[in-house]
Amino acid sequence: MSNNTKTAFITGGGTGGHVYPAVAVYERLALEYGDCNVYYIGDPEKLDKHVAEENDMNFLPVIVSGMPRKLSFTIFSFLFELFLESIRCIGYIMKYKPGVIIGTGGYVSAPALIAGVLTGVPIILHDPDAYPGIVTRKLAPFAKHVNIAFKDAKKYIKNKSISCYGNPLRISLCSVTKTDAKMFLRLDANKKTLFVMGGSQGAQSINNAIKMIARELVEDCGIQIIHQTGSKNYESYCMEMKGIWWDNFASNPLYVVRPYFEDMSLPLNAADLVLCRAGSLSIAELNLCGVPSILIPYPHAAADHQKHNAVAMQKIGASLCIADKNCTAETLKPLILDLINDSAKLNQMSQANRRAAKPNAMNDLFNIISQYLA
Repeated sequence: MSNNTKTAFITGGGTGGHVYPAVAVYERLALEYGDCNVYYIGDPEKLDKHVAEENDMNFLPVIVSGMPRKLSFTIFSFLFELFLESIRCIGYIMKYKPGVIIGTGGYVSAPALIAGVLTGVPIILHDPDAYPGIVTRKLAPFAKHVNIAFKDAKKYIKNKSISCYGNPLRISLCSVTKTDAKMFLRLDANKKTLFVMGGSQGAQSINNAIKMIARELVEDCGIQIIHQTGSKNYESYCMEMKGIWWDNFASNPLYVVRPYFEDMSLPLNAADLVLCRAGSLSIAELNLCGVPSILIPYPHAAADHQKHNAVAMQKIGASLCIADKNCTAETLKPLILDLINDSAKLNQMSQANRRAAKPNAMNDLFNIISQYLA
């Protein structure tokens, strides 16, 4: 390795909301510094490694469990595991000598960030949620800079250098028009389109509700549907749908069912309305693409952070929020129809999303990171 070669560590993961901002940072570093050595530190058993390999990122493994939320003996095993993985990350630092460590949230980021603090490597934190994660809250005082996506998060952060640039998003997200997105997905250019997704892992309650009304929405109401079931739910969902709809329902051109979309620019830009969880990355993407949504926060998210995200979006008129316990076919069908057939309301919500969007998030965050790679 040349002495002039810039090196950075990126860490964060567990869910798409932490992984994809890390990928966005990697893409920008690769664009600006062609010879930059970027290493992604993540969990080899989670989405982290899959996405890293997909994007040709150098991957360094750490294995650490989530911190127990209640006081019990498992806290000791967690602390021991965290200690061992932090030592491992110190080894990574000694070997590769990064100029900066960027953390994008999630418990998996803790060992590398702790190692950075202990060895004096500058750390920069990005937290995607309205209520910041515990890693961000605890390590913020040691960071050179903290970037947040929601203004509401600032009150939980102890650091004098805080920005609210928003979630850094991948370069390709806004590269497709609505017409081209519908054409690529072989959808009707003139029909209203509902995009249903549950985040990177899918959402069982959303799938259960939609499977009971999908046929009615398509056949009786003239709506076309794009549905991301989640990879782990895809096979079972299709089997159940065969008993509800017809054996070849998946070939219906007005109902596009996929386990997962690698390129989210297609379904997002094709959609007039989105039904989804309230993960921070999903919200940032909705804002940037100007798509109205019905948000159903995951009820078991750490510190109920998805509820905080959804309430923040409902407050500004960009989304409607309903509780997971109310995510039923009986509730969703009239709500979807009322919204998707109200062009004036959709337009108001679309404008609210665009006002909340932070299209320069990656540029602004890169300007901070680049100070430590000069």
